[in-house]
Amino acid sequence: MITLDTSALFALINGRDTNHERVKQVLIAEAGPYLIPAGILAEIAYLLEKRVPDALDAFLADLDSGAFSLECGAEDLPRIRELVRRYGDLPLGFADASVVACAERFGNRVLTLDARDFGIVAREGSLVVLPE
Repeated sequence: MITLDTSALFALINGRDTNHERVKQVLIAEAGPYLIPAGILAEIAYLLEKRVPDALDAFLADLDSGAFSLECGAEDLPRIRELVRRYGDLPLGFADASVVACAERFGNRVLTLDARDFGIVAREGSLVVLPE
């Protein structure tokens, strides 16, 4: 089970992204399921609308078909709040904190291209940041 961060998800969807193949290979090597925290939906939709508008419908179709599992919601809010307070100096905002909280409940594995912020959180716990 892998929880996807916005940066990795955007690279996966955008075939022209320089990290597209790298992210794609991680997912090919892993059977899934692939989790998308509800907390990053607005962020990824905004990026797609602005940078790759033709890809938004395909992404929504993937969500609708179950290619990705939409996960993590209200039950993660206490942990998200804790993370936002603790890592406010990064800043680890709501979206990133929702990815961490989701990953902690579902396998501790995050696919992200933001190694700086997620790496700091990973060093203090059991989070595994992919690609390695």
